[in-house]
Amino acid sequence: MGEKTEGKTTGNTAGGKGEPIIRLAGLGKQFKTAGGVVTALEDINLEINHGEIFGIIGLSGAGKSTLVRCINYLEVPTSGAVVFEGVNLAGKNEKVIRKARQSMGMIFQQFNLLAQRNVLQNVCFPMELVKVPKKEAKRRAEELLELVGLSDRMKAYPAQLSGGQKQRVAIARAMATNPKVLLCDEATSALDPNTTKQILDLLKKINREMGVTVIVITHEMAVIEAICDRVAIIDNSRIAEYGAVADIFSNPSTPVGRRLILGDAAKQVALGADRQLRIIFDGRESSEPVISNLVLACKVPVNIMYAATKDVGGKAMGQMMIQIPQDEVDANRVINYLKTMKIAFEEVR
Repeated sequence: MGEKTEGKTTGNTAGGKGEPIIRLAGLGKQFKTAGGVVTALEDINLEINHGEIFGIIGLSGAGKSTLVRCINYLEVPTSGAVVFEGVNLAGKNEKVIRKARQSMGMIFQQFNLLAQRNVLQNVCFPMELVKVPKKEAKRRAEELLELVGLSDRMKAYPAQLSGGQKQRVAIARAMATNPKVLLCDEATSALDPNTTKQILDLLKKINREMGVTVIVITHEMAVIEAICDRVAIIDNSRIAEYGAVADIFSNPSTPVGRRLILGDAAKQVALGADRQLRIIFDGRESSEPVISNLVLACKVPVNIMYAATKDVGGKAMGQMMIQIPQDEVDANRVINYLKTMKIAFEEVR
C-alpha cells in the first residue's frame, strides 16, 4: 500500500486483492440550487481493487451517497473521471453507461422492493428489463434465493418479511444480472445488530465465493471493521484519508478519522493533571496482557481512561488512552518500557 496521506494514497494500489476495477480521478460534483452552487464532491481520487471489500465512511452530509451515485453514473460528475474496467465513462453514450451500470448491483437502506410482486418476482425484475428469457430468469432467481437463505419464501410478499429478509431479497435482486461490483448504500442502517451481522456475513460470502467486488457506504465504523479490506474517510466533500482498515483504525491521521473511530467516548476523556498516553495496538497478539505487564514491570499506577480495541484474526487492533503519574521518574519508567517493548504510543497534551 502507498503512503497514507490526507486526501489520497500515493504509490501503488497494493493492499486490496487485485488490480483496480474502479478508478476515480479528480472527481467532482456540483448541484445548482436556488441558493447558488453547492459542491457535493471535490477532487476525489480513489482506486478500488477487483475482488476487495472497500468501505467509504463519513458523517452525515459528507458526500457518501453522492459519491456512490457518481460511481454508477446515476449522477453524472461535474468534473474528473470514473474509470470502470479501464473505460472512462465521461462522455460515453447511454449504451456504454448502461452496460457499465448493469455490472454494478446496488442495495439500499430502505430495500426498495416492489410491494405488488412476490419475492421471486422481485428478483426476476431486473432480468426482465434486460430481456432474459422467463425460464432462465426464474432458474437464476431460485439459485440466488437459495444463496441468500430464502428459498422457502419465494411466494411471500415484502409486507410478510422481516427487515433482514427484505435486505436478503434486495441482495439477491442486485446479483440477478451477475454484477462485478455490489454497491451497498447504508445497507444495514435500518437493521438490528444481530441482523446486521448476518447481512455482513452474507456480503462476505458473496465476495469470497463469487469474486464480486463490494463497496460499502456507511457512517458506522463497526461495519467497516467487520467486513472491509480498505477504507476511505470522506469529510466535507473530500477524501480525508484512506488505506488498510487496520492502519486507519490503529492510527487515524485526521480529526474526522479520530472522531469516527473514537466516537463520543473520546470526548469523555477528562484531561486531568496527570500525563496521558495514547497506546496504539497495531497487530500485537490479542492474548498479550500489555497493560498488566506494564504495571508489573514499572511498579507504577496506570489509569485506563478510554479503550477502543478489537480482536482481528488473533491480533489486537485499536487504541487506548492511559493516564500515567505526573512524577517525572515514574512517567519516564513507563515511557522507556513502552519503547523497549516496541509498543507504539504518543503523548496526548
